[in-house]
Amino acid sequence: MSIGVENRGALDPYAAARAEQPLLGRANPLAKFGALAIITVALVWSIDWLSAGIAVLCELLTLPLAGLNLRLLWSRAWPLVAAAVLGGWSTAVLAPDKGPILFSFGIWTMGEHSLLLGLGFLLRGLAIALPAVIVMACTEPTDLADALAQLARLPHRFVLGTLAALRLVGLMVEEWQTIGMARRARGVGTSGNLLSGIAAKLGQSFGLLVQSIRRASRLAVTMEARGFGAGPRTWARPSRLSAVDLWVVLGALVIAGLSVGLSVLFGAWHVVY
Repeated sequence: MSIGVENRGALDPYAAARAEQPLLGRANPLAKFGALAIITVALVWSIDWLSAGIAVLCELLTLPLAGLNLRLLWSRAWPLVAAAVLGGWSTAVLAPDKGPILFSFGIWTMGEHSLLLGLGFLLRGLAIALPAVIVMACTEPTDLADALAQLARLPHRFVLGTLAALRLVGLMVEEWQTIGMARRARGVGTSGNLLSGIAAKLGQSFGLLVQSIRRASRLAVTMEARGFGAGPRTWARPSRLSAVDLWVVLGALVIAGLSVGLSVLFGAWHVVY
């Protein structure tokens, strides 16, 4: 983030801490988002299961480079996994049946073609979502803001708004738990009835929305009063590209190339149209 003092980039106090981070943690955020874009562009053109499966496997192999393991990944990505499974199942059930019928239950039938299509949809969702989860898990919001302002030359107000939003995500999780405990202490949503439970969650969501608006308003006034975004700034944490960033981008190109190349080689490539 920017400060109104002389630039001390040559004496970066964060260099030692950054050197202890895993490989992806040391990479510049712009390089990581560039790698994310490469993988996404390579995968959105098809719906076959092979290219998506290869991409998911390669992405799981990069977990140690981000300081993650399967347990931590699951704790962060389970909603995305659930959405991908639901989308894959819906696609498999509703897609036109071609080939042998593998499953039949009333009006629902599933053929070999629809099963592969659903599997491809499921894996495609995971292959596109997992890199984003991995990147955000090993990216410090302040480093991202520095990269957007110094390298991408984005407006200060946009950068500071992005930084504030990322910082508030964790607070919103804590706020949700606090509101939930406060409502249970008052006996709201404890009856066990499904409709009352849904109504309680909607009320809790509204309370979180109100708290978020209030917190954002206070933060905006505070940042404006302290002069953020006003006039030229100097930088406490210089954002630079390094050899690590080149390896990150090359790794994304390898994942994209393997996914598409092997799928085409084995005749599984299926273009979305």
